[in-house]
Amino acid sequence: MINIPKGTKDVLPEDSYKWRYVENTAREIARLYCLKELRTPTFEHTELFNRGVGDTTDVVTKEMYTFLDKGNRSITLKPEGTSGAVRSFIENGMASGVLPAKMYYITPAFRYERPQAGRLREFHQFGVEIFGAKGADTDAETILLADTFLKKLGLKTRLHINSIGCPACRAAYNKALREYFEPHLDKLCYDCKTRFEKNPLRLLDCKEEACREVNKNAPSILDYLCDDCKAHFSELKERLTEAGVEYTVDPRIVRGLDYYTRTVFEFVADGIGAQGTVCAGGRYDGLIRSLGGGDVPAVGFAAGIERLLIVMEQSGAEIPCDEAPTAYFAGMDEASRKKAFELTTTLRNHGIVAECDHMARSIKAQFKYADKTGAKYVAVIGGSELEKGAATVKNMATGEADEVEFAHIAEYFEKNKTYLQKKIYHGGNQMKQVTGEEFEELLKGDKTVFADFWATWCAPCRMLAPIFEGLAEKYADKAVFVKVNVDEQTETAIKCGVSSIPNVIAFRGGKAVANSLGYVPENELEDFIIENL
Repeated sequence: MINIPKGTKDVLPEDSYKWRYVENTAREIARLYCLKELRTPTFEHTELFNRGVGDTTDVVTKEMYTFLDKGNRSITLKPEGTSGAVRSFIENGMASGVLPAKMYYITPAFRYERPQAGRLREFHQFGVEIFGAKGADTDAETILLADTFLKKLGLKTRLHINSIGCPACRAAYNKALREYFEPHLDKLCYDCKTRFEKNPLRLLDCKEEACREVNKNAPSILDYLCDDCKAHFSELKERLTEAGVEYTVDPRIVRGLDYYTRTVFEFVADGIGAQGTVCAGGRYDGLIRSLGGGDVPAVGFAAGIERLLIVMEQSGAEIPCDEAPTAYFAGMDEASRKKAFELTTTLRNHGIVAECDHMARSIKAQFKYADKTGAKYVAVIGGSELEKGAATVKNMATGEADEVEFAHIAEYFEKNKTYLQKKIYHGGNQMKQVTGEEFEELLKGDKTVFADFWATWCAPCRMLAPIFEGLAEKYADKAVFVKVNVDEQTETAIKCGVSSIPNVIAFRGGKAVANSLGYVPENELEDFIIENL
């Protein structure tokens, strides 16, 4: 048997929904911040990373997957996403377009290092790059984007920030570092001794215990910042404070790549060992110039998806499962199975998730299988159903059954889609999709109204729907819960100031008093509801 290479991992079908959830959340947050997706090759010319990442880094000196292609060219599997994004920015002349150029990527990356929890030799990154803006407000926006993303995943992290200055002030700091470390050279690891002359800043990034002990008393970069870098860092802290983002200033953060200038930051989570960083980045104003482009400032970050998933699972964060089939068609014999296949196709053509038997199982076995898939309805077809031209459709939750003509099967399930299936009550009336007029009438009542503004095409809306509906059932006696389809009730959505979905808005006294934007875990939405009852 041929086994999977060390440091790689199969994502099995039963787990792939977790990855899609993280990736979809990343895309949704990127959309809110007006970022466009960039896709670059999996491999690049080795020189790109030697010059871009830095030839004193562990990534370049120890970890890259480098080989000669058939044209005797040195090629490297990308170890990170920023260098390729910068190469693309330069090569495609984006500097002459609209700036800032804001983009994101979701990409595999490769590093030959010791596999451990959340750190594989093939891993995946969600990365963000913003080219062309030099102000601290852009740094703050980048950090806010990362913070929003992590919170949407239900993660609790700690933000650490630092400034490593610019080339002008770093020269004096490098001199101070050499003076400090020189008496301690015999205590440092081999790599640090090598870095001492070439790039002493790298010594602060060493993970060896002996080196970390020496590092404790090293001079702080913050004492060597020039006036411009001090002002930039002060403005960043001010912007973060204004936005309500908590942070810790950590002068030991330098990041493991040579291209960073000024702002560097890390989001740290507990539970994945000493290396608990799940998202990190910073400013790199000189990288574009060093790779042959113009003097264009830039800032960005990357988050490792594998590490995020570990922390999410350990913290109990909600990860919505794949959508279960709305209908399972069970055929009793060959002729019935053919009809079941035909009707399954009909539903799929109408955008309804449907399944049928492929194993010639008994009816009993088909019901068991349908239950395992989470199917909401089972449509039974036998000889008598074929004669009548109608299926017996059983609601798996209630046990109730309807007779539905084959010709109207799609229409039937259109009215009974998964997200409308639960019976939610408010004041004794079943929850439904309200019209603008109905919504206005509800706002005149005494109770708080929670309205879920959504659309059928919106994946986060579909993920949030069962959470909202479950909480609606739980708090039905305390408030009114409704759903508003923004495509059907556009005027109502505009009147309520809805510009992004999903958006759960609390109304009291006919006015919006609070809202919960985007997909949030159940505990967060419940807290929102309790606060606004």
